[in-house]
Amino acid sequence: MEGIITQHTPRTVEEVFSDFRGRRAGLIKALTFDMVKFYQTCDPEKENLCLYGLPNETWEVNLPVEEVPPELPEPALGINFARDGMQEKDWVSLVAVHSDSWLLSVAFYFGARFGFGKNESLHCIVMINDLPTIFEVVTGNAKQSKDHSGTNNNNSKSKPSGLKVSKMMSSPPPKEEDESEDEEEEEQGAVCGACGDSYGTDEFWICCDACEKWFHGKCVKITPAKAEHIKHHKCPSCTNKRARP
Repeated sequence: MEGIITQHTPRTVEEVFSDFRGRRAGLIKALTFDMVKFYQTCDPEKENLCLYGLPNETWEVNLPVEEVPPELPEPALGINFARDGMQEKDWVSLVAVHSDSWLLSVAFYFGARFGFGKNESLHCIVMINDLPTIFEVVTGNAKQSKDHSGTNNNNSKSKPSGLKVSKMMSSPPPKEEDESEDEEEEEQGAVCGACGDSYGTDEFWICCDACEKWFHGKCVKITPAKAEHIKHHKCPSCTNKRARP
């Protein structure tokens, strides 16, 4: 299994972080854009299943490895058994939390195995902490970064002023001078609901009218020209939820 077999070579902090980020991207795909496939794969009638994020930004649902002890820490076991016993959004959130825990355990495993010192461990933790958790991305709570938790959350669903959108929006009320800093922080705290990357002023973004999450146009395959003809945009996750019987 690609997510388990690992070359026995020393790893740097950057390599461990790259591994973390690749696995994280795969897990986010499973719980957002590939949600229909993931949901169907987690059949409660099957044996204990685990969700693995792979370093190449893909994912797989599989049985746990048979070797004891395993090469890497194992993700939560039996995620399929709880699928039909709770609301879908609650189940997805639960899987997301366990996936976050698993990613951290894998990163710390590599750090311990390859002898990271205090400074190396701290550097790795700082880089990981700069990314929104899978739970935050899945639940839409990643728009406001952790560093800006003290800012006014009443406008957490409003668009950062620099985001390029697909629809006409009414002009916002005049802003007081002391609001400019909060607006800049809100803009910097925006993240893509698909890949989790932070907002960039040189990128086209579009908002889902259903869940109000923001996405890179390239992540949802929407160009600025195509967006001009869209009156009500729904991201793949919201579209899949409506299409599922």
